[in-house]
Amino acid sequence: MENGSLDKYLYNENKPTLHWAERYQIIKGVASSLLYLHEEWEKIVIHRDIKASNVLLDRQMNGRLGDFGLARLYDHGTVAKTTHVVGTMGYLAPEIIRTGKATPLTDVFAFGVFLLEVACGCRPIGSSKNNTEIVLVDWVLEHHGNVSILDTVDPRLMGNFNIEEVTLVLKLGLLCSYPSPSARPSMQKVMQYLDRGESIPDMPPTYVSYSMIAMMQNEGFDSYIMSCTPSNSTVSGKSSVTVLQEGR
Repeated sequence: MENGSLDKYLYNENKPTLHWAERYQIIKGVASSLLYLHEEWEKIVIHRDIKASNVLLDRQMNGRLGDFGLARLYDHGTVAKTTHVVGTMGYLAPEIIRTGKATPLTDVFAFGVFLLEVACGCRPIGSSKNNTEIVLVDWVLEHHGNVSILDTVDPRLMGNFNIEEVTLVLKLGLLCSYPSPSARPSMQKVMQYLDRGESIPDMPPTYVSYSMIAMMQNEGFDSYIMSCTPSNSTVSGKSSVTVLQEGR
């Protein structure tokens, strides 16, 4: 893959800034890959580690989903078994932390965080200028509530982007990373939204911020949210039910 991984273009100042058209093309490429893995192959494949560093770029800057070292597959019509919690901090759906069970909808959650990452040029968990921790999903959600969602767009784009597409990606990112898995869209729906074949629904009024979820949970979230460690940090520790590890 001639152009390496996407994260280098998002966070390395020595790399040229990706134009919005390139970012949208990459997003659609990754979405198409997940649709195939979840619904179109003979088995269901759950990637379990969707993030910018696992998206590789070819010569034409097309996005290819890579690193299947954590992937699980099972037959259509069956239910994935509970397993150890694996993945990367900041991309893990709330239900994974509680149950250890990965599903296509946990991939959708990670894809939603990925959408926000590409549009905002920010890591899922990071620090502000005054060294306070920021959860990207919460930050974008706050701006959405204040009708200032475009203020979250990557400043390196210098305002050069398609407003309708950017707004779509940001709202879709929030919808895909909705705390309740039943409210998240399937990847088939996601592709319809990205292809502009169907309008994205309004954000549910009951959307609960990530930080609020952490406060409400008694198990599984202490090391994940409250510590607000960087998204690429390794977390490894045993509890009575799960083991949490960083993705590759």
